[in-house]
Amino acid sequence: MRAYVAFLRLPYAGRLLGGTLLGRLPNGMGALAIVLHVRDQGGGYPLAGALAAVYGLATAAGQPVLGRVMDRLGQPRVLTASAWAAAAGFVLLAVLGTDPLPLTVAAVVLAGFATPPLEAGLRALWPVVLPGPAHVRAAYALDAASQEILFTVGPLVVVAAATLSTETALWLTGALGIAGTVVVTSSRPSREWRGEPRAADWAGPLRSPGMRTLVAALACAGIALGVYSVAVVAYAERLGSEAASGLLLAVMSGGALTGGLVYGARPWPGEDHRRLPYLLGGLALGYLPLALAPALPIMLVLAFLSGVFLAPVLACSFTLVDRLAPRGTVTEAFAWIVAAIGAGAALGSAVAGLGQDLAGVPGAFAGAGAGGILALAVCLLARHTIRPTKADVTILPMPGPQVGADETR
Repeated sequence: MRAYVAFLRLPYAGRLLGGTLLGRLPNGMGALAIVLHVRDQGGGYPLAGALAAVYGLATAAGQPVLGRVMDRLGQPRVLTASAWAAAAGFVLLAVLGTDPLPLTVAAVVLAGFATPPLEAGLRALWPVVLPGPAHVRAAYALDAASQEILFTVGPLVVVAAATLSTETALWLTGALGIAGTVVVTSSRPSREWRGEPRAADWAGPLRSPGMRTLVAALACAGIALGVYSVAVVAYAERLGSEAASGLLLAVMSGGALTGGLVYGARPWPGEDHRRLPYLLGGLALGYLPLALAPALPIMLVLAFLSGVFLAPVLACSFTLVDRLAPRGTVTEAFAWIVAAIGAGAALGSAVAGLGQDLAGVPGAFAGAGAGGILALAVCLLARHTIRPTKADVTILPMPGPQVGADETR
């Protein structure tokens, strides 16, 4: 824990991490707020689920686009404009309800697509804010671990706000995105950060074979996450306990938080590209026993273990992105990671539903193990691509932020 205390005492570290977590709370609130509002307006579960899926896919699509623009224009303008646009989408949905449906869909797409890429922006800032690689690795681990809090706290905030009205929940979702964005963009590192010059090509970071491997592997890991979030609901229904699904989600998040904190608290032997397959193997092994769907006390233990390797996988991947992303594409590269996990999770939700229909609760959970194995297989088959070469490495300025000559301080 001393490493984290020392990290948070560094200039801007606590502010950037805290502001980003605040601004990303809507990521853990948006889908549930949409579902609750649609149901409150008389819409059925199929419509509510479809709109929540549209929101998730729009978010995944928007992150790389906004990340590319941010690499070119800097952080404040892009983050601020997108935060206000996303909030406008939530407000429009609150006003419209579900009629007319085309405008409702447009509002959901706007709220998702314009989600400010705070996650990618923060990870682009760490190497130029922190004094050395060890601090950057600790930051990535703490970042990956702490994001589990979003998906525990976010739904609780939505449910509390919805006791007043579902409109309030939507307005609050948009407002928190703006508030967190202001905390980040008003900081000196965010104002002064500039992306490096980049080659003029459409592929951006995906022209790096290593980046393509990471995106594919983490999309498969996202499938496992999406499967889990649906399968726990089916498991809870089988038990006849509505609270069981929330408990299993919280315990899995607790495992991820614990794993991330342990991973970032000390240096580990070996290089990151050699470590990642082992971490993905641990992730896959953690998901496989869930298909047994045993009694709740045992299932809670399995749920905790299934999350332990998640944050370390993400933290290790973030470190590789720094080294694999072509020059001038680092924000977009991180945004592609976010998009891959989100898109995989959306697919995983469908996989879990199909598994449930075919083989009940064990079939639903089996998709999580399959996603973990696919992630490991992709990494192993293309492991030579994630070994950074001189051509792949992004040159990271150390230690201070890049200062734009014409930037107002």
